[in-house]
Amino acid sequence: MKSAIVFYAAGESDANLYWATRFLTPDPYVFVQIGSRRIVVVGDLELGRAQKQATVHEVRRLEDIEKVLKAVGNKSPGPADVIASILIEAKVGRAEVPGEFPAWLADALRERGFEVAPKAGVFWPAREVKARDEVKAIEEAQEATEAAVERAIETLRRAKIRGDRLVADGGTLTSESLRRVIDVALMERGCVARHTIVACGDQGCDPHNAGTGPLRPHQTIIMDVFPRSNRTQYFADMTRTVVKGKASAAVKRLYEAVRETQELGIARVRPGVDGKAIHDEVQEHFRKLGFKTAMRDGRMEGYFHGTGHGVGLDIHEAPWVTRRGGTLREGCVVTVEPGLYYWGVGGVRLEDMVLVTRRGGRNLTRFPKFLEV
Repeated sequence: MKSAIVFYAAGESDANLYWATRFLTPDPYVFVQIGSRRIVVVGDLELGRAQKQATVHEVRRLEDIEKVLKAVGNKSPGPADVIASILIEAKVGRAEVPGEFPAWLADALRERGFEVAPKAGVFWPAREVKARDEVKAIEEAQEATEAAVERAIETLRRAKIRGDRLVADGGTLTSESLRRVIDVALMERGCVARHTIVACGDQGCDPHNAGTGPLRPHQTIIMDVFPRSNRTQYFADMTRTVVKGKASAAVKRLYEAVRETQELGIARVRPGVDGKAIHDEVQEHFRKLGFKTAMRDGRMEGYFHGTGHGVGLDIHEAPWVTRRGGTLREGCVVTVEPGLYYWGVGGVRLEDMVLVTRRGGRNLTRFPKFLEV
């Protein structure tokens, strides 16, 4: 049975669709690929822009298709009718769709006699390997990230220690206010950040805790920043851990272990390696250094998350440097982000992005690593 690839989604929210068309819209539109030929169907509102921007073979006008369908008795054609008309025209009986394809639309196509086959896993495997312009886009987003984190570091440097709190710019420095410094700096550089992490002390022991309340002196502050470029739609991702004041001996020991283990992980990045193998070696290195991972008082401590993930049009994408794994290929961009977390001591995480090259890994992150500010 002849098959086609079918999407119905918004380019702004579906990275797979945007990768295939390079066309951003806030509202969903129809995309059909038959063989190598790619077609989009858009309304008059987006028609001119699609004709200029969409990297497809054909842009069809929605209103023209609807007019034809109405002429044959379909009084209110919807997306299923539009898609069906294209598939019938091409003598296609099977639609291969992404896992996120709307269930109501899949049912409607089945009612019209088409086989609908959701595809599990990575929809476009070619997305894993970044072209030169994609690497450049990631590097540009990373430059904005590093500038924003530098502004946060400058704020911490000029902050004064007043008892158990930090004071800067006339008020108490909090996770929220330092996050605002980072996010505004990113916005000024054409990037949008969501869920930026600025987590102090024990809050940092919960790796996805964004952080709230006053930042404390002599405690770890994890800053995990992962913005998206408004212009290119590509992400960057970087984490640094610092202490304003004096780090304890226990924190220094955590930091050096994480730094050493991250260097080991980065050194293992090269084509043909399974991400799981890197993750396993990182876990084992922490064990050799004497850092246990276990449940204590109902909470995990030690090292209990993945070592890394692909970065591109999604902040988390294949290949995975985790238990899930995935073969690294030349052109992939992955993070290497080990961490250690012990309640009562604090959390430490360091994260860089690494491009897989023919000779090994090339670190795309230039921001220095230091503990005390």
